[in-house]
Amino acid sequence: MKPFGYLRARSAEEAVREHAAHPGALFLGGGTNLVDLMKLGVAAPDRLIDISGLPLDHVADTEDGGLRIGATVRNSALAAHSAVRTRYPALSQALLSGASGQLRNTATTGGNLLQRTRCAYFQDTSKPCNKREPGTGCPALDSAQRDLAVLGHSTHCVATHPSDMAVALSALDATVHLHGPDGGRTVPATGFHRLPGDTPDRDTEIRPGELITELVLPPRPEGAASLYRKARDRASFAFALASVAAVLSVRGGRIEYAALAFGGLAHRPWRARAAEDLLRGAPATEETFERAVDAELAAARPLRENAFKVGLAHNLAVDALTELAADS
Repeated sequence: MKPFGYLRARSAEEAVREHAAHPGALFLGGGTNLVDLMKLGVAAPDRLIDISGLPLDHVADTEDGGLRIGATVRNSALAAHSAVRTRYPALSQALLSGASGQLRNTATTGGNLLQRTRCAYFQDTSKPCNKREPGTGCPALDSAQRDLAVLGHSTHCVATHPSDMAVALSALDATVHLHGPDGGRTVPATGFHRLPGDTPDRDTEIRPGELITELVLPPRPEGAASLYRKARDRASFAFALASVAAVLSVRGGRIEYAALAFGGLAHRPWRARAAEDLLRGAPATEETFERAVDAELAAARPLRENAFKVGLAHNLAVDALTELAADS
Protein backbone atom coordinates (compact mmCIF):
# COMPACT_ATOMS: atom_id res chain seq x y z
CA MET A 1 0.00 0.00 0.00
CA LYS A 2 1.22 3.49 -0.83
CA PRO A 3 2.13 5.52 2.31
CA PHE A 4 -0.28 8.36 3.10
CA GLY A 5 -0.76 11.10 5.67
CA TYR A 6 -3.70 11.22 8.05
CA LEU A 7 -5.61 14.01 9.75
CA ARG A 8 -8.67 13.77 11.99
CA ALA A 9 -10.59 16.94 11.15
CA ARG A 10 -12.19 18.92 13.97
CA SER A 11 -14.57 20.93 11.77
CA ALA A 12 -15.91 20.98 8.22
CA GLU A 13 -13.93 24.17 7.63
CA GLU A 14 -10.69 22.49 8.71
CA ALA A 15 -11.43 19.46 6.53
CA VAL A 16 -11.99 21.62 3.45
CA ARG A 17 -8.94 23.77 4.21
CA GLU A 18 -6.70 20.72 4.58
CA HIS A 19 -8.03 19.25 1.36
CA ALA A 20 -7.21 22.46 -0.49
CA ALA A 21 -3.67 22.35 0.90
CA HIS A 22 -3.18 18.73 -0.21
CA PRO A 23 -4.59 18.19 -3.75
CA GLY A 24 -4.02 14.42 -3.49
CA ALA A 25 -6.17 14.14 -0.34
CA LEU A 26 -9.46 12.30 0.07
CA PHE A 27 -12.11 12.53 2.78
CA LEU A 28 -12.62 9.42 4.92
CA GLY A 29 -15.97 8.60 6.53
CA GLY A 30 -16.71 4.95 7.21
CA GLY A 31 -14.16 3.83 4.62
CA THR A 32 -16.19 0.81 3.50
CA ASN A 33 -15.55 1.58 -0.18
CA LEU A 34 -12.47 3.80 -0.09
CA VAL A 35 -10.33 1.41 1.95
CA ASP A 36 -11.19 -1.43 -0.42
CA LEU A 37 -10.14 0.71 -3.40
CA MET A 38 -6.89 1.56 -1.66
CA LYS A 39 -6.17 -2.13 -1.08
CA LEU A 40 -6.82 -2.81 -4.78
CA GLY A 41 -4.57 0.04 -5.86
CA VAL A 42 -7.45 1.86 -7.56
CA ALA A 43 -7.28 4.76 -5.09
CA ALA A 44 -3.92 6.06 -3.85
CA PRO A 45 -4.51 9.26 -1.85
CA ASP A 46 -1.54 11.18 -0.49
CA ARG A 47 -3.56 12.10 2.60
CA LEU A 48 -6.74 10.96 4.31
CA ILE A 49 -8.85 13.57 6.06
CA ASP A 50 -11.01 11.74 8.59
CA ILE A 51 -14.39 13.43 8.95
CA SER A 52 -16.04 10.68 11.00
CA GLY A 53 -15.79 12.72 14.20
CA LEU A 54 -17.47 15.86 12.85
CA PRO A 55 -20.85 16.83 14.30
CA LEU A 56 -22.68 15.70 11.16
CA ASP A 57 -24.53 12.69 12.57
CA HIS A 58 -27.91 14.36 13.03
CA VAL A 59 -31.36 13.35 11.79
CA ALA A 60 -33.77 16.23 12.43
CA ASP A 61 -37.07 17.61 11.18
CA THR A 62 -37.08 20.71 8.99
CA GLU A 63 -39.54 23.52 9.64
CA ASP A 64 -41.67 22.53 6.65
CA GLY A 65 -41.97 18.87 7.64
CA GLY A 66 -39.00 17.45 5.75
CA LEU A 67 -35.93 15.76 7.19
CA ARG A 68 -32.27 16.76 7.51
CA ILE A 69 -29.74 13.93 7.49
CA GLY A 70 -26.11 14.55 8.39
CA ALA A 71 -23.34 13.15 6.20
CA THR A 72 -21.85 10.94 8.93
CA VAL A 73 -25.09 9.24 9.98
CA ARG A 74 -24.49 5.50 9.73
CA ASN A 75 -26.62 3.58 7.24
CA SER A 76 -27.99 1.23 9.90
CA ALA A 77 -29.02 4.12 12.16
CA LEU A 78 -30.71 5.93 9.30
CA ALA A 79 -32.61 2.84 8.17
CA ALA A 80 -33.89 2.30 11.73
CA HIS A 81 -34.86 5.93 12.41
CA SER A 82 -38.58 6.21 13.12
CA ALA A 83 -39.07 9.28 10.90
CA VAL A 84 -37.44 7.51 7.96
CA ARG A 85 -39.40 4.28 8.44
CA THR A 86 -42.77 6.02 8.73
CA ARG A 87 -42.42 8.95 6.30
CA TYR A 88 -39.85 7.70 3.77
CA PRO A 89 -40.04 3.89 3.82
CA ALA A 90 -38.40 3.59 0.39
CA LEU A 91 -35.22 5.03 1.90
CA SER A 92 -35.23 2.64 4.85
CA GLN A 93 -35.89 -0.34 2.56
CA ALA A 94 -33.12 0.73 0.17
CA LEU A 95 -30.59 1.02 2.98
CA LEU A 96 -31.52 -2.37 4.43
CA SER A 97 -31.13 -4.02 1.03
CA GLY A 98 -27.53 -2.85 0.71
CA ALA A 99 -24.41 -4.65 1.95
CA SER A 100 -24.38 -6.52 5.27
CA GLY A 101 -25.39 -5.45 8.75
CA GLN A 102 -21.74 -5.02 9.73
CA LEU A 103 -21.04 -2.74 6.77
CA ARG A 104 -24.23 -0.73 7.35
CA ASN A 105 -23.05 -0.10 10.92
CA THR A 106 -19.93 1.58 9.50
CA ALA A 107 -20.98 3.10 6.17
CA THR A 108 -22.01 6.77 6.19
CA THR A 109 -24.68 8.67 4.32
CA GLY A 110 -22.19 10.85 2.48
CA GLY A 111 -19.91 7.95 1.67
CA ASN A 112 -22.81 5.93 0.30
CA LEU A 113 -23.43 8.64 -2.29
CA LEU A 114 -19.76 8.72 -3.27
CA GLN A 115 -19.12 4.98 -3.59
CA ARG A 116 -17.68 4.01 -6.94
CA THR A 117 -18.77 1.40 -9.46
CA ARG A 118 -18.22 -2.29 -8.83
CA CYS A 119 -17.42 -2.91 -12.52
CA ALA A 120 -14.77 -5.65 -12.51
CA TYR A 121 -12.60 -3.81 -15.02
CA PHE A 122 -12.57 -0.65 -12.92
CA GLN A 123 -11.45 -2.63 -9.88
CA ASP A 124 -8.74 -4.60 -11.72
CA THR A 125 -5.68 -2.39 -12.20
CA SER A 126 -4.18 -4.89 -14.67
CA LYS A 127 -6.96 -3.95 -17.12
CA PRO A 128 -7.51 -0.67 -18.98
CA CYS A 129 -10.44 1.47 -17.77
CA ASN A 130 -11.54 4.91 -18.91
CA LYS A 131 -13.10 5.57 -15.51
CA ARG A 132 -9.87 4.79 -13.69
CA GLU A 133 -7.46 6.11 -16.34
CA PRO A 134 -9.16 8.26 -19.00
CA GLY A 135 -8.21 7.40 -22.53
CA THR A 136 -7.14 3.80 -21.90
CA GLY A 137 -10.35 2.19 -23.17
CA CYS A 138 -13.34 0.21 -21.91
CA PRO A 139 -12.81 -3.57 -22.15
CA ALA A 140 -16.36 -4.20 -20.96
CA LEU A 141 -17.61 -3.14 -24.41
CA ASP A 142 -16.24 -6.38 -25.83
CA SER A 143 -16.32 -8.66 -22.81
CA ALA A 144 -18.45 -9.50 -19.74
CA GLN A 145 -21.46 -7.18 -19.75
CA ARG A 146 -24.18 -8.91 -17.75
CA ASP A 147 -24.13 -6.51 -14.79
CA LEU A 148 -23.57 -3.31 -16.77
CA ALA A 149 -25.67 -0.43 -18.06
CA VAL A 150 -28.64 -0.42 -20.42
CA LEU A 151 -29.45 3.30 -20.09
CA GLY A 152 -27.34 6.44 -20.53
CA HIS A 153 -24.05 4.70 -21.28
CA SER A 154 -21.47 5.85 -23.82
CA THR A 155 -18.67 4.36 -25.91
CA HIS A 156 -16.33 5.40 -23.09
CA CYS A 157 -18.04 3.59 -20.19
CA VAL A 158 -20.88 1.15 -19.54
CA ALA A 159 -20.52 0.85 -15.75
CA THR A 160 -23.43 1.18 -13.32
CA HIS A 161 -23.69 3.06 -10.04
CA PRO A 162 -23.93 0.63 -7.08
CA SER A 163 -25.85 2.60 -4.43
CA ASP A 164 -29.34 1.56 -3.33
CA MET A 165 -29.73 4.60 -1.09
CA ALA A 166 -29.05 7.02 -3.96
CA VAL A 167 -31.93 5.53 -5.97
CA ALA A 168 -34.38 6.19 -3.15
CA LEU A 169 -33.01 9.72 -2.64
CA SER A 170 -33.54 10.45 -6.33
CA ALA A 171 -37.20 9.36 -6.23
CA LEU A 172 -37.72 11.30 -2.98
CA ASP A 173 -36.31 14.55 -4.47
CA ALA A 174 -33.60 14.90 -1.85
CA THR A 175 -31.08 17.74 -1.93
CA VAL A 176 -27.34 17.28 -1.32
CA HIS A 177 -25.69 20.04 0.75
CA LEU A 178 -21.99 20.70 0.13
CA HIS A 179 -19.32 22.81 1.81
CA GLY A 180 -16.20 23.73 -0.13
CA PRO A 181 -13.49 26.33 -0.63
CA ASP A 182 -16.07 28.76 -2.06
CA GLY A 183 -18.64 28.19 0.69
CA GLY A 184 -21.82 26.17 0.68
CA ARG A 185 -24.14 25.13 -2.13
CA THR A 186 -26.85 22.58 -2.82
CA VAL A 187 -27.35 20.09 -5.65
CA PRO A 188 -30.53 18.08 -6.30
CA ALA A 189 -29.96 14.37 -5.76
CA THR A 190 -31.40 13.79 -9.23
CA GLY A 191 -28.49 15.77 -10.72
CA PHE A 192 -25.71 14.87 -8.30
CA HIS A 193 -24.44 11.83 -10.21
CA ARG A 194 -23.35 12.14 -13.84
CA LEU A 195 -23.75 10.07 -16.97
CA PRO A 196 -20.38 9.00 -18.43
CA GLY A 197 -20.35 10.90 -21.74
CA ASP A 198 -16.70 11.37 -22.68
CA THR A 199 -15.58 12.00 -19.06
CA PRO A 200 -16.47 8.76 -17.24
CA ASP A 201 -13.86 9.43 -14.54
CA ARG A 202 -16.19 12.10 -13.11
CA ASP A 203 -18.86 10.27 -11.12
CA THR A 204 -20.60 13.30 -9.62
CA GLU A 205 -21.02 17.07 -9.89
CA ILE A 206 -19.02 17.57 -6.69
CA ARG A 207 -16.20 20.10 -7.10
CA PRO A 208 -12.61 19.65 -5.92
CA GLY A 209 -12.39 20.00 -2.15
CA GLU A 210 -16.14 19.95 -1.52
CA LEU A 211 -17.47 17.96 1.41
CA ILE A 212 -20.99 16.57 1.70
CA THR A 213 -22.40 17.91 4.97
CA GLU A 214 -26.03 16.76 4.87
CA LEU A 215 -28.98 15.62 2.80
CA VAL A 216 -32.41 17.21 3.01
CA LEU A 217 -35.62 15.37 2.19
CA PRO A 218 -38.66 17.52 1.35
CA PRO A 219 -42.01 16.84 3.00
CA ARG A 220 -43.63 13.83 1.40
CA PRO A 221 -46.48 14.73 -0.98
CA GLU A 222 -49.91 14.54 0.63
CA GLY A 223 -51.21 11.00 0.69
CA ALA A 224 -48.09 9.56 -0.94
CA ALA A 225 -46.57 6.20 -0.06
CA SER A 226 -43.22 4.86 -1.18
CA LEU A 227 -41.30 1.61 -1.50
CA TYR A 228 -38.04 0.17 -2.84
CA ARG A 229 -37.64 -3.12 -4.67
CA LYS A 230 -34.38 -4.81 -5.73
CA ALA A 231 -33.55 -7.83 -7.88
CA ARG A 232 -30.15 -9.45 -7.39
CA ASP A 233 -28.40 -12.76 -7.82
CA ARG A 234 -28.68 -13.71 -4.15
CA ALA A 235 -30.82 -12.51 -1.28
CA SER A 236 -28.08 -10.53 0.48
CA PHE A 237 -24.63 -8.99 0.02
CA ALA A 238 -25.25 -8.46 -3.72
CA PHE A 239 -25.58 -5.36 -5.88
CA ALA A 240 -28.71 -4.73 -7.91
CA LEU A 241 -29.23 -6.19 -11.34
CA ALA A 242 -32.16 -3.80 -11.36
CA SER A 243 -33.99 -1.90 -8.65
CA VAL A 244 -36.75 0.67 -8.37
CA ALA A 245 -37.84 3.33 -5.90
CA ALA A 246 -41.44 4.44 -6.34
CA VAL A 247 -43.56 7.17 -4.74
CA LEU A 248 -47.29 7.27 -5.49
CA SER A 249 -50.37 9.17 -4.38
CA VAL A 250 -53.82 8.15 -5.62
CA ARG A 251 -57.13 9.94 -5.09
CA GLY A 252 -60.46 8.83 -6.54
CA GLY A 253 -58.78 6.17 -8.62
CA ARG A 254 -56.45 8.64 -10.36
CA ILE A 255 -52.78 9.30 -9.79
CA GLU A 256 -52.15 12.66 -8.12
CA TYR A 257 -48.40 12.28 -7.69
CA ALA A 258 -45.81 9.84 -9.01
CA ALA A 259 -42.03 9.61 -8.81
CA LEU A 260 -39.97 6.70 -10.09
CA ALA A 261 -36.24 5.98 -10.14
CA PHE A 262 -34.30 2.94 -11.33
CA GLY A 263 -31.04 1.52 -10.01
CA GLY A 264 -28.64 -0.97 -11.56
CA LEU A 265 -29.38 0.26 -15.07
CA ALA A 266 -27.14 3.29 -15.57
CA HIS A 267 -24.11 5.27 -14.48
CA ARG A 268 -26.37 7.08 -12.02
CA PRO A 269 -29.78 6.52 -10.42
CA TRP A 270 -32.18 6.88 -13.36
CA ARG A 271 -35.11 9.19 -12.65
CA ALA A 272 -37.97 8.07 -14.90
CA ARG A 273 -39.33 11.42 -16.05
CA ALA A 274 -41.08 10.08 -19.15
CA ALA A 275 -42.95 7.51 -17.06
CA GLU A 276 -43.90 10.11 -14.45
CA ASP A 277 -45.40 12.41 -17.10
CA LEU A 278 -47.68 9.62 -18.28
CA LEU A 279 -48.64 8.54 -14.77
CA ARG A 280 -49.79 11.87 -13.34
CA GLY A 281 -53.54 12.31 -13.76
CA ALA A 282 -54.01 8.88 -15.30
CA PRO A 283 -56.11 6.04 -13.87
CA ALA A 284 -54.21 4.01 -11.27
CA THR A 285 -54.40 0.75 -13.22
CA GLU A 286 -51.89 -1.88 -14.22
CA GLU A 287 -52.46 -0.89 -17.87
CA THR A 288 -51.39 2.67 -17.04
CA PHE A 289 -48.32 1.45 -15.18
CA GLU A 290 -47.34 -0.86 -18.06
CA ARG A 291 -47.65 1.93 -20.63
CA ALA A 292 -45.69 4.44 -18.55
CA VAL A 293 -42.82 2.09 -17.72
CA ASP A 294 -42.62 0.91 -21.35
CA ALA A 295 -42.30 4.53 -22.46
CA GLU A 296 -39.40 5.09 -20.06
CA LEU A 297 -37.53 1.92 -20.95
CA ALA A 298 -37.91 2.52 -24.68
CA ALA A 299 -34.67 4.53 -24.36
CA ALA A 300 -32.74 1.45 -23.22
CA ARG A 301 -29.76 0.30 -25.29
CA PRO A 302 -28.91 -3.14 -23.94
CA LEU A 303 -25.48 -4.60 -24.47
CA ARG A 304 -24.86 -8.06 -25.84
CA GLU A 305 -25.41 -9.87 -22.53
CA ASN A 306 -27.84 -7.79 -20.49
CA ALA A 307 -31.08 -7.26 -22.41
CA PHE A 308 -32.82 -9.21 -19.61
CA LYS A 309 -32.36 -6.15 -17.38
CA VAL A 310 -34.98 -4.21 -19.33
CA GLY A 311 -37.71 -6.77 -18.67
CA LEU A 312 -36.57 -7.19 -15.09
CA ALA A 313 -36.76 -3.44 -14.42
CA HIS A 314 -40.15 -3.28 -16.13
CA ASN A 315 -41.62 -5.98 -13.92
CA LEU A 316 -40.15 -4.49 -10.75
CA ALA A 317 -41.60 -1.05 -11.52
CA VAL A 318 -45.06 -2.27 -12.52
CA ASP A 319 -45.28 -4.50 -9.44
CA ALA A 320 -44.15 -1.67 -7.16
CA LEU A 321 -46.65 0.82 -8.58
CA THR A 322 -49.45 -1.75 -8.46
CA GLU A 323 -48.69 -2.50 -4.81
CA LEU A 324 -48.65 1.18 -3.87
CA ALA A 325 -51.93 1.81 -5.73
CA ALA A 326 -53.61 -1.11 -3.97
CA ASP A 327 -52.59 0.32 -0.59
CA SER A 328 -53.85 3.85 -1.38
